[in-house]
Amino acid sequence: MTDRATLQALIEQGYAARQKGDVEAILALFHPDGRFHLMGAAQFTPVCGLAAGQDALRAAMGGLVAGFAFLQRDIVSLLIDGEQAAVHSHVTLRAVASDKTVTTDILDLWKFRDGKILELVEFADTALINSL
Repeated sequence: MTDRATLQALIEQGYAARQKGDVEAILALFHPDGRFHLMGAAQFTPVCGLAAGQDALRAAMGGLVAGFAFLQRDIVSLLIDGEQAAVHSHVTLRAVASDKTVTTDILDLWKFRDGKILELVEFADTALINSL
């Protein structure tokens, strides 16, 4: 089992890579069987859905990085239990297409295996995303 400090460092590295818009650095943190799931109904919010495996992760992360710039992230709470973590963040982001900036909260649920991200499930305000 990976220790708490290592998992927290992986989470922080993931958020730093996302803020920089570095898709390859994000992918390097994922397990080969990694999955990312932005929760929501894809028929109403097209960026929502499940990406499983490196090719799908590259496409999903590339699309999110191209569409939304994370300007600021403040971690409100971070809970780590074994190989899982929950992070509540307060974020400011900018939609690239509209140049609109908003502040909102996000909940990320993480699972790890072999010191890598096995699964990241993200809950965001999809109505707000659609308004951008």
